[in-house]
Amino acid sequence: MKFDFELQPGKVRNDRKMCDKQIKPLMSVVTAYYNAGKYFEQTFNSVVNQTFPWFEWIIVNDGSTNQDDIELLNGLVQQDIRIILINQKNGGLSYARNVGIENSHTEIIVPLDADDLIAPQYLEYLFWGLYYNSDYSWCYTCSIGFHDEEYLWKYPWDAEKLKTYNFLNYTAAIRKADIKEIGGYKVERQSYFEDWRFWLEMLEKHKSPVHLGGYLFWYRRLDNGMLSTIRNNPEQEEFAKKIIEEAAKNADGTIKAKEYPLTKTENLYREPQVIDLGSEYILNNNKTHILMIIPWMNMGGADKFNLDFIKTIDKSKFDISIFTTVCSENDWQQKFECYTDKIFNLPDFLDPAHYMDFISYYIKAKSVDVLMVTNSYTGYYMLPWLRKNFPHLCIIDYVHMEEWYWKAGGYARISGMMGGFLDKTYVCNSVTRDVMIEKFGRNADSVKTMYIGVDADEFCRDKVDAGYLYNKYHISSDKNIILFPCRIHPQKRPFMMLDIAQKVYEKNNSTVFVVVGDGEQLGDLKKAIQQRKLNDVVICIGRTDKMKECYRDARLTLICSLKEGLALTAYESCAMGVPVISSDVGGQKDLIDSTVGRLIKTEQVEETALDSRDFDGQEIDEFAEAILQFLEDEDLYLECSKNCRDKIEETFSTHKMSQNMENEILSLVSSEQLTSQHMEMADSLKRQGKFAEEFYTSYMISEAKQAECEEVWQARCYFKDLAEGKFNKKIIVKLYRLLAKLLHR
Repeated sequence: MKFDFELQPGKVRNDRKMCDKQIKPLMSVVTAYYNAGKYFEQTFNSVVNQTFPWFEWIIVNDGSTNQDDIELLNGLVQQDIRIILINQKNGGLSYARNVGIENSHTEIIVPLDADDLIAPQYLEYLFWGLYYNSDYSWCYTCSIGFHDEEYLWKYPWDAEKLKTYNFLNYTAAIRKADIKEIGGYKVERQSYFEDWRFWLEMLEKHKSPVHLGGYLFWYRRLDNGMLSTIRNNPEQEEFAKKIIEEAAKNADGTIKAKEYPLTKTENLYREPQVIDLGSEYILNNNKTHILMIIPWMNMGGADKFNLDFIKTIDKSKFDISIFTTVCSENDWQQKFECYTDKIFNLPDFLDPAHYMDFISYYIKAKSVDVLMVTNSYTGYYMLPWLRKNFPHLCIIDYVHMEEWYWKAGGYARISGMMGGFLDKTYVCNSVTRDVMIEKFGRNADSVKTMYIGVDADEFCRDKVDAGYLYNKYHISSDKNIILFPCRIHPQKRPFMMLDIAQKVYEKNNSTVFVVVGDGEQLGDLKKAIQQRKLNDVVICIGRTDKMKECYRDARLTLICSLKEGLALTAYESCAMGVPVISSDVGGQKDLIDSTVGRLIKTEQVEETALDSRDFDGQEIDEFAEAILQFLEDEDLYLECSKNCRDKIEETFSTHKMSQNMENEILSLVSSEQLTSQHMEMADSLKRQGKFAEEFYTSYMISEAKQAECEEVWQARCYFKDLAEGKFNKKIIVKLYRLLAKLLHR
């Protein structure tokens, strides 16, 4: 997903209640303000919107002369008791920051200029980044350049490089004691590279940083900003350059940073701790607070369910927070941020050994009522400990399908095994519910089918213009498009799609198959298309955020997966009035039947032939015949197209799903019987000593060992390629990095 630089924090002030009583702050934001009214209100919003509200904000009005800017500042300051305003004669940036630091009341300082922005989670990430790294002096995140210049900035730490190139941003969480040790920010007769010098002086004192993942700091790049002003003035730039050269002489170029995300835990046998900051550090907005634990936020059916759930749930009744547990680029994060600003990618700022601590803090401090796990193995292994320590918590999960080829059933299996700690399991189709009960021994009353659904207002044929695929990919208007939308993975059988496409094309050359999505087999698929000379028959367009437009142009949607729960693409296609030809797997039959498409019996054996590329001829023929029938029988097509839309509106909309989930959750939370059962289980777990702690620790150790095995396996593969002469520059670089990692350990 392309990053949207317009989705900046602070454009609006959220409805989070500002502090109405004085609480001992845990961090101090320090801002120098000089005639800075033009962008300051957005900066103000980005600070007061923080998910970590226990800070003070010291704003030093450094002799502003513009009356409008002064009035704006005074008006905003009065809106929040956490703000301390200091008025002084103009002394420059460094002097103003030093004054703010001297007047701070905490041991953690966060400098922030009056025109820059911080994401809602910024202070929370930094606080815990320092909390768990007591030997480190400052903590910073990756950044985003915006306004006159746009970019994502993620630069690996290199102390020696810092002597000649400033890759660091000025803002971070810095320990006050270390700031004082280097004498604060140095004041000179004119502006220079104050922040660069500051970091070099930290290196001189052998101070080390923590570099967190996540793009959480927004740096406003202005063509007339201070940085540009210095560089456009040869005399001033020379003055600044000499200061930096002098500071660099004494900087310690051997300093190492703690870099996140970690590939695995550094604290294998650490016991999880319950963290309680105290009763004064508790937020409660009188809504039912749901904490979702998910693996990531990437393109996929499970992720779309998570997105639709937080999008459609009643925000006047529910508050939503999201924790992810797997290292990922989280390409869909900006989509999720449209509906909640409480998103925490745990690998970006925590060791896995600290996940449980942070969750315990969050449950207490943010008054979490419901824990909802979906597709996160880490989340499941936390459940005994959470049930032991938080008996008030309602715990539910959502399972999309069973996967026999992966961990003997995938998430369905672990949900079955952990059923005793779950209040309710929701599944997206009736077949998976039967599996949970019959194969994994779950009580029938504890598992309920809850269809994912689709936003029928968004996926509406009448609201989407036709022609996107035809125009962008130069497809002739007389061609019928068969859409194949999915992750290009063995589970989806993309190479069977090629067999089907070839068979259809032999009998009807007016067809074009459009593959939408990417994945591990996309490269092989493209090669196979070339080798089989199907370039004019099958077009791969990769990921797209134009799915509605793709469905609008499609005649049919093809789903030939070996495994599905109930495919999101089937919902979307039907909502757009596009009939679906699908393999009869999972819960597809709950939606797809002869009134909206066709179901084709699957001959392939899931457990033993996941990545087979040799498919049953009869199955291919049946897929091809079904497609050809819909291409040639216009009356059949129009009738099914209408039925598709009607079926979605009647039964399978996200609005209905959301209403059902809301009612279910409120019922569970208010159940006195469940509360009593929770207390009994918590007492039982406490009598079992440290079992719950060791349960999570054992899982963490297993994950760490698996990560080590994967590194060794990769090294083996690289050496094998080298021995066979299959190497290039890219492989050599990867091998070098891998060996460096192994030697470092």
